[in-house]
Amino acid sequence: MSIKVKKLSKVYGTQKALTEVSFEINKGEIVGFLGPNGAGKSTLMKILSGYIPQTNGDAKICNLDINENSIETRSRIGYLPEHNPLYLDMYVKEYLEFVADIYKVNRKYIDEMIKKTGLLQEQHKLIGSLSKGYRQRVGLAQALIHNPEVLILDEPTTGLDPNQLIEIRSLIKEVGREKTVLLSTHIMQEVEAICDRVIIINKGQIVANKTIVELQKSKGNRKLITVEFDKKAEKKNS
Repeated sequence: MSIKVKKLSKVYGTQKALTEVSFEINKGEIVGFLGPNGAGKSTLMKILSGYIPQTNGDAKICNLDINENSIETRSRIGYLPEHNPLYLDMYVKEYLEFVADIYKVNRKYIDEMIKKTGLLQEQHKLIGSLSKGYRQRVGLAQALIHNPEVLILDEPTTGLDPNQLIEIRSLIKEVGREKTVLLSTHIMQEVEAICDRVIIINKGQIVANKTIVELQKSKGNRKLITVEFDKKAEKKNS
């Protein structure tokens, strides 16, 4: 089991961000974490990545408790936060060399990662001069540089144009063949395009956990909702 979450809760003061969230993700799965803004997606991802602690409950990465084995679990995770924190005054390759040194990764893998993420033509450019699509590629490259078993991506395609969207989706699907991927989004089409399964969260609680096939079938069985008004709706002439 690559990710296992059991009755995980997070409270900020009097506000409950997560309430007894439980799920499991197996190796090789790409799972979409779907929900509206403020549903608790980023909070859960920050907990799994070791960025913030939970209030209650347990979570394991690769069968290791995230609190008892904090350094070990973080070494097995590649994390791309919602707001991609890059050093804009560094060159692409220079930045990836810097990240590789932090993880004590052999620098020979940097060229391989640059090629894999489609950054060959951009590797000698300043990160600050790149489009958002290429900045996301740099973020994915740093998340993958140490060959993690688990990839956690928080809204990785937000703000991309249609061409960039297709390219990043393809890249995520490619790396997802070998790793466990948990990616958050609030766009249903995103989940259907990339994921094998979807976990839907609302107001800090899981309301659905289904495969894409199951979800598509349930969408086909929607019931008609009739709305009645107290007053007659008048059609206005334009």
